[in-house]
Amino acid sequence: MMPGSQWELPPELCCRPMAFVALTGLDVVYNAVHRAIWDAFCANRRADRVPISFKVLPGDHEYPKCRTKRTSYEWYIPKGILKTSWMNKHLNLVPALVVLFYELDWDDPQWKEKQSECATKVEIVRTSLQGRNTKVAVVLIQKKTPLPPGEDLVASERAATLCNSCDLSGKSLFVLPHTDHLVGYIIRLENAFYEHAQTYYYTEIRRVKSHKEFLNKTTHQLLFVRHQFKIAFFSELKQDTQNALKHCKTGFSFLSSFPDICRLCFQHNTPLDAIAQFRKHIDLCKKKIGSSDLAFEHAAWMSKQFHSFGELFDEAIKLGLTAIQTQNPGFYYQQAASYSQDRKQLAQQLCQVMKLQLLLLPLYQPFRKSMSIEPPDAEKEKTGIWTLQIKERDVPQSELIIALLSNAVAQFKKYKCPRMKSHLMVQMGEEYYHAKDYTKALKLLDYVMCDYRTERWWGLLTAILTTALRCAYLMASVKDYIIYCMELLGRASELTEEQKLRIEKNLIKVLMNDIPDPEPECDLSSEGVARSLWNDRMASAGSKLLTIEVQDYIPFIQCKAKFQSPSFHVDQPIQLQVYLRTDCPHPISFNKLAVILSNQEYNQWCVVECAGQESMSLLPGKPKCHNFSFVAKTEDVGKKIEMTGIELMLGSETGRCVFLSWRGAGGDAASTHEALQASRSSRRWGRGMEARRGMDWDSVTMQHSTMVISRVPKMSVKLSHQPPALNNEMYCINITVQSQEEVVAKDVKLTAGLKPGQDANLGQTTHVTLNGSTVCDDTAPALLPDVPIGDLKPGERLERCVYVKCVSTGSRVFLFHVAYSIDSTVEGRQIVCKCHKDETVTIETVVPFEVSVKFVSSKFEPLDRVAVDIPFLLMTDVLSLSPWPLLLASSSLQLLTMNTNTPQLQSQMQEVVLQTDECASECFCLRCPLLANSNNTVATGQYLISWRRKSSRANSPLIQTAVTLPHVILESVPLYIHAELPSYGRVRESLSVRYHIKNRTSLVQEVEMAVEPSDAFMFSGLKQVRLRILPGSEQQMLYNYYPLMAGYQTLPQLNISLPRCLTTNTHSLRRFLPQRIFVKPQGRQLDDASIAAA
Repeated sequence: MMPGSQWELPPELCCRPMAFVALTGLDVVYNAVHRAIWDAFCANRRADRVPISFKVLPGDHEYPKCRTKRTSYEWYIPKGILKTSWMNKHLNLVPALVVLFYELDWDDPQWKEKQSECATKVEIVRTSLQGRNTKVAVVLIQKKTPLPPGEDLVASERAATLCNSCDLSGKSLFVLPHTDHLVGYIIRLENAFYEHAQTYYYTEIRRVKSHKEFLNKTTHQLLFVRHQFKIAFFSELKQDTQNALKHCKTGFSFLSSFPDICRLCFQHNTPLDAIAQFRKHIDLCKKKIGSSDLAFEHAAWMSKQFHSFGELFDEAIKLGLTAIQTQNPGFYYQQAASYSQDRKQLAQQLCQVMKLQLLLLPLYQPFRKSMSIEPPDAEKEKTGIWTLQIKERDVPQSELIIALLSNAVAQFKKYKCPRMKSHLMVQMGEEYYHAKDYTKALKLLDYVMCDYRTERWWGLLTAILTTALRCAYLMASVKDYIIYCMELLGRASELTEEQKLRIEKNLIKVLMNDIPDPEPECDLSSEGVARSLWNDRMASAGSKLLTIEVQDYIPFIQCKAKFQSPSFHVDQPIQLQVYLRTDCPHPISFNKLAVILSNQEYNQWCVVECAGQESMSLLPGKPKCHNFSFVAKTEDVGKKIEMTGIELMLGSETGRCVFLSWRGAGGDAASTHEALQASRSSRRWGRGMEARRGMDWDSVTMQHSTMVISRVPKMSVKLSHQPPALNNEMYCINITVQSQEEVVAKDVKLTAGLKPGQDANLGQTTHVTLNGSTVCDDTAPALLPDVPIGDLKPGERLERCVYVKCVSTGSRVFLFHVAYSIDSTVEGRQIVCKCHKDETVTIETVVPFEVSVKFVSSKFEPLDRVAVDIPFLLMTDVLSLSPWPLLLASSSLQLLTMNTNTPQLQSQMQEVVLQTDECASECFCLRCPLLANSNNTVATGQYLISWRRKSSRANSPLIQTAVTLPHVILESVPLYIHAELPSYGRVRESLSVRYHIKNRTSLVQEVEMAVEPSDAFMFSGLKQVRLRILPGSEQQMLYNYYPLMAGYQTLPQLNISLPRCLTTNTHSLRRFLPQRIFVKPQGRQLDDASIAAA
């Protein structure tokens, strides 16, 4: 029964109690018929249908267990009135009726099997109910419309059999045909279900009533209430509202005899019951005032009741109870304070001093000596009332009220109710005012006024300011008095014109160092003390010079300032404007206006002092603008100048000087919202009408800072280059600088290179130089700073070349910064302006070419391994990726472990020009000697290419690119065999092939050779031979092949095996031999006639 929030009513109490019926056997997800039945039960339920709550549950659903019933309550002590889950259990968990739906027609061919299955499911339902009195019914879902009762004998017989097997009465078996009239059948079923539910709840009521005879009123008072509530709740489920109301009243009648019921409710964590009981208690007693002459006593008693309940509530919270904003002890402390305020007012009305002075002597004698049935003496009764009234005068009413309000403020602060807290703090301030503790009153009111200014509660703010002004007057606090006068004269005040005139008159008196007139409604007894204090203040020199920070108030003088532009060039005067407006009824004069800037040296140019009465006065509602200008220093270029404050001086040195100080560019507590409203209005209606009427104060925006920027350069910087840059080349960027100044540009300097702020890795892979004759090394910087160029006369032009070497690819931003100084005159002052012109360019660096390397055999077959001391080929392909033509000057190899198989290596790429996507190839014949170490993988070396752009100058340095050649895997072969044969053969002409077989080991090798027959050749020679080859020696085998067919033909395969070297197979040795040869057709003699015909 726990709701989402502990203080909200649980859903069980908010909903209408309805009989709970559980439906089982329906597959509403995958069975369309079952879904239609469920929709008919729960969809579009009109008010005329019986109140039943349906829920689909599985057949083996476990219902709440039924506890063992007690046979005696002799030693039973209840823990509470009712379990929190009891109502929810009977509303949603324990059904009054469980209905099993089962698809079975009377003429079903498997009747007996399905009858048995249905009985099993009914038994499962009964077992899951675990001994509860819940009714069970079965509904047979049938496809055909049944015949009227008595006409279908088979149906009657089988219905009786099914009831016997399921242990059901005939009233608990129903038939539901799934036809077009499904809703009508469902409504009839509902009525039958409702009757079964009524029977169940009636049984439950009788069961609860049967417990009454076991109870006694001494120890079982809670059980009396519990049973009455349960009977009432079951009656509601039966829709018997009269009996429900009757038993509810009986249950609450037992509660009325509980002592300290509120405390018990809090202890049982049921605060709503405690609050309801307290409200019932208050409603019963609040109108029983008694004697009207002692009405304050009733108010005091009511205050005590709320105070006590608030303490009780607070104590329960400390013990773990959770409260919320709408229900917390603060409301009860507040109500207690309210009754204490009523008590104070009643006491002031009833306790008349003049009537009580004559009765001082007999006042304290008892006027009721004992309780008597005789009527009291009227005179003594009257004297007693006067006595109580006299005692009431001695009660510190304000202290009691302040203490209660303080408790309430603490609670509302704890539960984050800021407006309630502010409201009660105002009441506390007023009570402090009535108690003549003006310092505390002013402190509280001043704190609250900040919130009301922010939220624009002008009426409340005006009332609080009026009370605060009285406090300031009675304390003779000059500064506070001036502040509150200024705010009450301002635009947020809702005082009348007459009241504002009086306040303005008093303000002028204070500025003239005179005593102001007393404020209305001030305590007459305090006015004399206040006047004496004011006299002391007038004589004090410390109060004649005051500075008031008005930014957080809403004064009667408004101030807004702005720089004319967000930025000014150093050769332009900086201009700012200060706007002033007053809201008081009469014109106001001031003697000085000063703007304070972040650079103190400029303050002397932003001051205006009184030079005439007319120029230094403000008319009500009419804005006035003051303009200031000054020349910025060249040292402040790139710096921000800010307004740190504005000061306006009221009064004079002969009277009292009051400096009104605004932070920044002015404005006050209401300016932000007014500016927002003005911007919305201007967007809605446009600014045309405002401009015709004159300056609109709300549309004046504040600009508190400006930036001093360098003079606009009159210098052109142009760049010319041919992108993209190629990796490692000396990329040339031509810079043309031309002066457009009217005078000489002095001390011109160039900064060129990689723009700062990019990736740090780019700085390490970028090098800039002015010398393009040689390739710069890694020591060259990425940025050349302040390269002197000299002076430039008007119109003079010069060019420079900057060379950039980019070691890595990618995009780079280069900066070309030309700085110079020039003499200028601003408002008659000579200044030296430093100007600069920046140009940036983004250059992409790409790879100039791509080199691919591969190792092949002498037959140009790819090699994954290289045999030791056997020639092989290194092939290189250079593919141009540059958009510009490349000149390949030369290439070379730097070998580490390899030897060349030719006397002298010569580059095959000399002065070769490659266009985009063109490729140049080279081939080198190499041999790997036998190495001393046993490492199988060896480094080859480097492939060096010297190149440059074709378009670069002839004397431009060549860039040498080194390509590391891949490592090779070495292998040793015991036998090396190669063949000598012509480049081609001819059909039916003898072809001589000589095989050279060399033993490369230190052992004598036995070699077995066999020549496989071929369809394309006949051959002569040893078809199979076995021979021995000494270490390092060579044998030759000669064969004559006789081609039989033309074209590329496979040579007869030579099978070689080494019995003493089992790790070497025929395939590894055969790879050195040629596999095919081209055979030409047989030639013929041509005569003269055939030649002529051809």
